[in-house]
Amino acid sequence: MKKLLKLIGKYKIFLGFSVIFAAISVVLQLYVPVLFGDAIDEVVAAHQVNFDMMWYYLRQILVFIVISALATWFMNLLNNRMTYRIVQDIRSQAIRHIQVLPLSYLDQHSTGDIVSRVIADTDILSDGLLLGFTQLFSGIVTIVVTLIFMFSKNVWVTLLVIVLTPFSFVVAKFISSRSYTMFRKQSETRGRQTALIEEMIGGQKVVKAFGYEKESSRRFDEINKELQTYSQKAVFYSSLTNPSTRFVNNIIYAGVALLGAFLIPGGMLTVGGLSVLLSYANQYMKPFNDISSVITEMQNALACADRIFDLLEQKEETPDVDGTFKSVDGTVQIEDVAFSYDKEKKLIENFDLDVKPGMRIAIVGPTGCGKTTFINLLMRFYDVDAGRILVDGKDIREVPRHTLRSSFGMVLQDTWIKSGTVRDNICFGKPDATDEEIIRAAKEARSWEFIRRLPKGLDTALHEDSISQGQKQLLCITRVMLCLPPMLILDEATSSIDTRTELQVQEAFDKLMKGRTSFIVAHRLSTIRNASLILVMKDGKIIEQGNHEELLKKGGFYHKLYHSQFES
Repeated sequence: MKKLLKLIGKYKIFLGFSVIFAAISVVLQLYVPVLFGDAIDEVVAAHQVNFDMMWYYLRQILVFIVISALATWFMNLLNNRMTYRIVQDIRSQAIRHIQVLPLSYLDQHSTGDIVSRVIADTDILSDGLLLGFTQLFSGIVTIVVTLIFMFSKNVWVTLLVIVLTPFSFVVAKFISSRSYTMFRKQSETRGRQTALIEEMIGGQKVVKAFGYEKESSRRFDEINKELQTYSQKAVFYSSLTNPSTRFVNNIIYAGVALLGAFLIPGGMLTVGGLSVLLSYANQYMKPFNDISSVITEMQNALACADRIFDLLEQKEETPDVDGTFKSVDGTVQIEDVAFSYDKEKKLIENFDLDVKPGMRIAIVGPTGCGKTTFINLLMRFYDVDAGRILVDGKDIREVPRHTLRSSFGMVLQDTWIKSGTVRDNICFGKPDATDEEIIRAAKEARSWEFIRRLPKGLDTALHEDSISQGQKQLLCITRVMLCLPPMLILDEATSSIDTRTELQVQEAFDKLMKGRTSFIVAHRLSTIRNASLILVMKDGKIIEQGNHEELLKKGGFYHKLYHSQFES
């Protein structure tokens, strides 16, 4: 709640006016019983009714009810505006925060769970906030003003109500603490369910290809049953709150009626006064009943808020420092670098490398040897545990990440296409590119052939499955061809392209790599014969290095790797 109040603080004007309208509405509603009591007291005895005064009071009641209704409408309007703007802020903050989270957090948490926090949990939070604001403002004003009116009528009856009130809190606290735990588990399980759905739908072809449908359904049923159990328990515990507090409140109501009945004969209270106090006793207890009746939504909202704040409070990646490259010539030095994802399991140790401008560095080795990890360190997706990496003589930790990454053009084995036009996807790194520049880059990357055949050419809207994997990779290559960065990173950049097109793209890459420092991760060793230096990695270490001919003559690990690809 404290964290939510900080977010609400931005909307103090909405909050202030909402409280004012709540006060107007409640005060007028609470004054109505006084007028009813006065009207009742105008019935003095049989055939002795002051009709003029009675109608006067009834007219006032009508006016007050109309004004109170308008004030309530304005209060709800402000609460709606405030709630949805707060939720908008939370979502915007969450997306911005995800952009600065270290990749280690994103690697360790499923996409579905993060999406569930940003979308589903904030939706539930908005529902709870809306109910909370509506009940809270009017509730607080109702309690305070009711007590003032009650004290003005009779001190003893009011004190009885105050003394008995804490019992209602004790009951509500006992039950709500248990329901909160269930709602927290419900929210976590919903996140796991969303992650599984996203995983199975995204990989549906693999699911069908390996006949995994039944196992997929079984896993979903398990999580679904778990969600059902937590949801039922959460609703069961929270639904006990309202009848329990109403039971306590009815005892208070009976106590007011009993004490008031004893006070009337002694002249300390009139019949009209007792009717007013009974009405106020109801009004006083109404906020507690209202809050307890929506406790399900409130507890659910707070449990979801907990998960949202857990995401928002995750430690950001180390902040950038001020700095830049004067001119990137492509010199890269790696000095005694050590790194591991899990500190218990060492991966890269004592890694040293000196790369001169324009060199083509090929990195080969068995799966899991640290090739892609090296690229992650070079791009500063992860920071080294020890040692340092220098570009143009400057430690990459002393350069803003954006400046560093804009110096590299990267094409990965994993392709990524955003929802948008072909033009949007190609111009990702150069938004101001002209059509002439885009077409030139597309022709060099051999993607123009399929782009021009699309219904609207460069303006064709794309989504994840609208083009083939090979075509996606060609678009990713086109992005790099358009930017013409001073250094290149190619991680299995042509793995999804047919052999003929690969040869053509390789020619384009050869032209692009002239004069540019390039790092090439490859499994097909035939593609790296022309590399200036080949690094052979195993278990996070460089075990061999040299050009293609030198390594073959050594007859070592590279020799075995190379010939294993051509053995029958």
